Amino acid sequence: MITGLVEVVTALALVVGVVTALCTGDVRVAVRVLLDLLTAAGLLRLAGDPAWGGLASTAAIVALRQLLAAALSLPPPWSRRQSGPRCGDDDHRLPWAVPAKQGKAGG
Repeated sequence: MITGLVEVVTALALVVGVVTALCTGDVRVAVRVLLDLLTAAGLLRLAGDPAWGGLASTAAIVALRQLLAAALSLPPPWSRRQSGPRCGDDDHRLPWAVPAKQGKAGG
């Protein structure tokens, strides 16, 4: 009975991971949900068959989850880039300004 439940939870983990990725558009969230549900399936497997193989697979899933969660919590590498120092008032990175028309006063 536990074996069937483990297979169902594993299959649902894959489905929920894909649906989460499609609905949110955020792969990081989908991977976290997938790993959480795979951890649950590993713990169910361990509850049903407390052998060394089950313990090793559950420990591997938990270790993978921890490593990927740590990696996914870091900001993406492109967000750490910073622009250079400003050049002053004539900064070439500022948008183009339309010069004001200068005319004679009272004319």
